[in-house]
Amino acid sequence: MSPITEVEGRRLALSNLDKVLYPATGTTKGEVLHYYAVTADAFLPHLRDRPISFLRYPDGPDGQLFFTKNPPQGTPDWVRTVEVSRSEGQLARQVIIQDLPTLMWAANLVVEFHTPQWLAQEPGVADRLVLDLDPGAPASVAECCEVALWLRERLAADGIEAYAKTSGSKGLHLLAALEPTPSEDVSAYAKKLALEAQEALGELVVHRMTRALRPGKVFVDFSQNAAAKTTAAPYTLRARVEPTVSAPVTWDEVEEGRADPERLVFRAADIGVRLERYGDLLGPLVDPGRARPLPKG
Repeated sequence: MSPITEVEGRRLALSNLDKVLYPATGTTKGEVLHYYAVTADAFLPHLRDRPISFLRYPDGPDGQLFFTKNPPQGTPDWVRTVEVSRSEGQLARQVIIQDLPTLMWAANLVVEFHTPQWLAQEPGVADRLVLDLDPGAPASVAECCEVALWLRERLAADGIEAYAKTSGSKGLHLLAALEPTPSEDVSAYAKKLALEAQEALGELVVHRMTRALRPGKVFVDFSQNAAAKTTAAPYTLRARVEPTVSAPVTWDEVEEGRADPERLVFRAADIGVRLERYGDLLGPLVDPGRARPLPKG
């Protein structure tokens, strides 16, 4: 029988706590749940009021991976859901994670957490911008750092402050807080930035997803600003060989990453110490006072 744990008054059945999810590091499911409990104060604000999509990997990253937006069978009645419009106007429900019990319930499913750039109360109206910098081998996160630093200055020229996090995989994510703006307008602006980066940085950047164009270059993926798209949330563990995290980083670390990309690999065990040292580096993203408008035109 799964042990029953009470979290802020909610009873949770937490299963298979000794199961090894990351064989490369011996990380167990119990340690994964502990990670989310420790990081919850920083993590929850980035999930709040956003419909959650889950990439599930219940048998670890070497097992079956599947993406789901629907609340799974057996979801407790106290887990909040919201109605979301899907393709062709169809309506469906998705989980929103507002508190620690819901976070721990979801973490027990063994998932990556993915969110859109808009809040449930204003679907399709973005309050943040994201640029996903994805290197094509032999390029690495070092090249992503070069592109990120250029994009930071370009965004600053428009009065927009950019923040960085690792993807937890191969690249970097740049994010910025926006005044509420239709997703299609944010997408158009993000595409404009990608095109400008490609022109300014020559052979280093490509703005198109075509695989044949990407070896040795950084793909600036602007498409995740579309209302239907989602991005790995800050602090989520990734379904990789090791329990890597999509971790907020300082701009000094991005500078250093150009020469030493290994400095930008963070695992679950690193994040508690980083939170003690820096707090939530992405805190400004959830501060309405830090939001900025897109430039006109």
